[in-house]
Amino acid sequence: MRQQALPISPKGKVLSARPKTTIIQRTPENGNVQNGEIGKPSDSIVAVPNSREATEAEEKPQKSLNEKQQENQDLLIKCISQDLGFSGGKPVSACLIYKCLLQWRSFEVERTNIFDRIIQTVGSALEVQDNNDVLAYWLSNSSTLLLLLQRTLKATGAANLTPQRRRSASTSLFGRMSQGLRASPQSAGFSFLNSRILGGQDELRRVEAKYPALLFKQQLTAFLEKIYGMIRDNLKKEISPLLGFCIQATRTSRASLVKGRAQANAAAQQALIAHWQSVVKCIDNYLKIMRANHVPPFLVCKLFTQIFSFINVQLFNSLLLRRECCSFSNGEYLKAGLAELEQWCHDATEEFVGLAWDEMKHIRQAVGFLVIHQKPKKTLKEITNDLCPVLSIQQSYRISTMYWDDKYGTHSVSTDVISSMRIMMTEDSNNAVSSSFLLDDDSSIPFTVDDISKSMKHIEVPDIDPPPLIRENSGFTFLLQRSE
Repeated sequence: MRQQALPISPKGKVLSARPKTTIIQRTPENGNVQNGEIGKPSDSIVAVPNSREATEAEEKPQKSLNEKQQENQDLLIKCISQDLGFSGGKPVSACLIYKCLLQWRSFEVERTNIFDRIIQTVGSALEVQDNNDVLAYWLSNSSTLLLLLQRTLKATGAANLTPQRRRSASTSLFGRMSQGLRASPQSAGFSFLNSRILGGQDELRRVEAKYPALLFKQQLTAFLEKIYGMIRDNLKKEISPLLGFCIQATRTSRASLVKGRAQANAAAQQALIAHWQSVVKCIDNYLKIMRANHVPPFLVCKLFTQIFSFINVQLFNSLLLRRECCSFSNGEYLKAGLAELEQWCHDATEEFVGLAWDEMKHIRQAVGFLVIHQKPKKTLKEITNDLCPVLSIQQSYRISTMYWDDKYGTHSVSTDVISSMRIMMTEDSNNAVSSSFLLDDDSSIPFTVDDISKSMKHIEVPDIDPPPLIRENSGFTFLLQRSE
């Protein structure tokens, strides 16, 4: 209890009263002396504490201090259970949590339940898994708070963990992340110590954190990964049904394009492209949610990179599994749809999309093969080096043998090229090269805590107006301090 009180007292000292003592002189009967014999070397005055008075004097301020601390913690939890919004583009909840934990010196205590209560609050908010706005809000808060912890907590604090605690952490739900964090303290993002925080008043103060704080950081890392995965999977679920319509043009619309007049062609083309526009609309809606909740652009880029990779896998695998999709006219349909996605990437800017468009190479090159003219004149070298360099020989062979032209009656590559492809595939099989032509979707978490830290080189915790619940509370006056 003293250790809990120490960090939050005004001057870092335990507020306890000095226990009263009673002076008892030694007598022949009880070992004490009388009548001026105190001066002998073997004699002394013994101070015996009055245990009852000492306990009362010590417990009263301690009890009051603990009650005040509990009250402040209750108010903090109640505040962060609400949507506190953003200040200067920074999530208020993350800034509030960080400032309070730093002020209370919670990172430096051996025992506290404040971290568990914060984690429980975040976990309760994530129970509504299909509310992307709530998920994006906590993705922003958790990433900002984790970054602040990354640059505040000393990695050397992990050395204070007992062997038993080390083992329990590594086998717990969040232990797998902690191993990586403890393994490379030099790369833990502490190269940015010149960043000014707390409203510009104080330099970033590094703290040698105790076990509860380190466990909290691990749990927060796990929540960040979980939230990111939930948003990504929600977007995949929304666009998956739409991609089924994007892979192949309907026969009715295709016939209208071939046989109809110009006006009918325009209507049919618009009907075809509507499926692709639905995909673009869905993706753009997620971008708006992310930007509204100030999710770090680094995480937004990672999200759309994985989503475009998912689209690439779904379209490419469907193309090579269904011969009816490998036609010239369907290639034109896919090409028009891909142009819609490319335009969206351009409009969304590289800041939020990054190199997501590069993830579409397989389907883009496959479509390029479908719509190119004079295929019989193409050599194997031209196909593998120029036209479809990212495709394996198995994939190039598959699309070459499945191609058919329902519009102009053109033919696929020459028989010599097909024969050469077969020879190369035989050599690959003899060398234990995989013969699979399908792509795999990568659902891993494509970033680490260090990646987030390096992507956000400068971060400030802005001056924030205390939420109404704590605005008049004397325990939170430190939040009213303003930068000069």
